[in-house]
Amino acid sequence: MLRQEHKAGEKLFVDYAGDTIAIFDPKGGPEHPASIFVAVLGASNYTYAEATWSQGLEDWLGAHIRTFEFLAGCPKLVVPDNTKTGVSRACRYEPDLNRTYHELAMHYSVGVLPARPYKPRDKARAENGVLLIERWVVAALRHRRFFSLAELNQAIRELVGKLNQKPFRKRSGSRATLFRELDRPALQPLPSERFQLHHWTEARVNIDYHVQFDRHFYSVPYTLTGERVEIRSTTTTIEIFHRGQRVASHIRSHQPYQATTVNEHRPKSRQQHLAWPPSRLLNWAKTVGPATAQLFAEILKSKPHPEMGYRSCLGILRLGQRYATERLEAASLRAISTGACSYHSVKSILERSLDRQALDEPTTSLPVAHENLRVAAYFDASSRSPGPVQRGTRTPPLFRKGG
Repeated sequence: MLRQEHKAGEKLFVDYAGDTIAIFDPKGGPEHPASIFVAVLGASNYTYAEATWSQGLEDWLGAHIRTFEFLAGCPKLVVPDNTKTGVSRACRYEPDLNRTYHELAMHYSVGVLPARPYKPRDKARAENGVLLIERWVVAALRHRRFFSLAELNQAIRELVGKLNQKPFRKRSGSRATLFRELDRPALQPLPSERFQLHHWTEARVNIDYHVQFDRHFYSVPYTLTGERVEIRSTTTTIEIFHRGQRVASHIRSHQPYQATTVNEHRPKSRQQHLAWPPSRLLNWAKTVGPATAQLFAEILKSKPHPEMGYRSCLGILRLGQRYATERLEAASLRAISTGACSYHSVKSILERSLDRQALDEPTTSLPVAHENLRVAAYFDASSRSPGPVQRGTRTPPLFRKGG
């Protein structure tokens, strides 16, 4: 069998150990098993290890970043296992990398060459490194109790430092001396900026020209309504791409069910908002009943811009697919009487069958016309969409399955 020769600074083998180390809750909660990430350089066997909360993408990428910083340089190739975290589609000849993992590799100018499935010799250095870490680190810490990830990693760093300084049995020097002689001079320099962890996801732009991410709504140019876009999220920013072009950028917000809107993304004056003026929603609501129409008017009136209430109104109309029209009208009446004019309130009323119960106080009949009751024309003017209203009884495409 051909012996593998490893060039200085060429390959870094990475893997997770099979064993874990428990982290205990200081308040007496359940213990958490921490995974052990292991990285080994091919030429010198210089080893790095750290504990992570999981083997998920964020921990996987973070461990790579900290490994490069520990080595003070980057190898030419990283050889991982065919883990689902880093490899989207395992293949013997052309494996597909996770998109974010690929971007990390591009940022650090390293190639990623996943080991072939069921070929342990492709990552023999990683296999041996894992065995050493399990014997010299995991076994040595088996009787200690750790109450934080930082405390555990401090203990791991001390033991890995001793392992790298330990003299070889059959040759002179140690992993540390070989690293300084062979791998360290051959490593590529670190980039000027650290890679910023991010995630990619897809979404469809709603009729209010916003996309939802992590329970918050972010605006895009209104011309993209109905289009599929990609969202690149970091801890501080949200970037939205359409066909490879960035169309919007926002500071990330963690306020649930609120909207972040750029004024330039709204429709321009005297342009019809893609046949979606507020009057269209109000006309649909009138087919259910006067209470539903008033509920929609209250929702639209409560928003700084009527478009921001579109989602709530559409969600209430969609409830009509699960509940009878009479029940939806009764739920709308109860929502108005209690001042809880929102989609979640109507949904809760229907799920708990509160619409079938008598109201605590009698409610007078709804006025047909009143100076304080907004009509469809008022909201159309507010949204600056004076174009002709498209009427029809056909259910909009958004209500169909998959819309």
